[in-house]
Amino acid sequence: MKRIFAALAACLLFGMPEDVDAQEVQPSVKTVVGWEAVGRLNISGRNMCTGALVAPDLVVTAAHCLFDPVTGQQVNPNGIRFEAGLNGRRAKAARSVVKAVLHPGYQYKRNADAQLGHDIAILRLDSPISRLMIQPFKLAGQPARGAAVDVLSYSMAQQDRPNLEKGCEVLARQNQTVVMTCRVDFGASGAPVFSVTPGRKPQLVSVISAKAAMGKRRVSIGTTFDQTVHAMMRSAS
Repeated sequence: MKRIFAALAACLLFGMPEDVDAQEVQPSVKTVVGWEAVGRLNISGRNMCTGALVAPDLVVTAAHCLFDPVTGQQVNPNGIRFEAGLNGRRAKAARSVVKAVLHPGYQYKRNADAQLGHDIAILRLDSPISRLMIQPFKLAGQPARGAAVDVLSYSMAQQDRPNLEKGCEVLARQNQTVVMTCRVDFGASGAPVFSVTPGRKPQLVSVISAKAAMGKRRVSIGTTFDQTVHAMMRSAS
């Protein structure tokens, strides 16, 4: 796994734009059942990541999103806003964050290698988002090597509307880390990785932590869910 990072690794926290133009969400995104549970995290008005609802008042994202990339200091969660189903200037629902629970094994470093398997956080919102409005996603186990997955993210290229990367392949997995062929950009940190079964709502199997290179091949790195994540959800509630 470490040989991947010898070539390139980059966390995907991205600075917020001063202004954005309203654009329609791409048609392919609307094929993802319940896509509105994915949203942009506006972090203190300066940075952005992606997150996804896993309960009416809980969002999962990458732990490194909660650290200032310049100072290395943890940000105040009260300065984070979750914009669910953001499409141009309109979000399906928006809430402020009141609490953040980081994976107990996570330690922030500017070296993405140090984050393997632990780069995950749970955020509690100031009030629940009604299930009648948006249905949270369910967590699932680690995808098998060779499995097909999808990623839905906000990014530097599409800051105000989500991008769907469909049909990626899981190339490798080790402990709670997976390597995938999904191409992601800055701002995609914390983006949900889905396992999709036809006719069913997608299930979350990972969140994006970094982009990297395996030889000349561009890949993405994700953190998967274990019982620690379920304990984090209970702690955040």
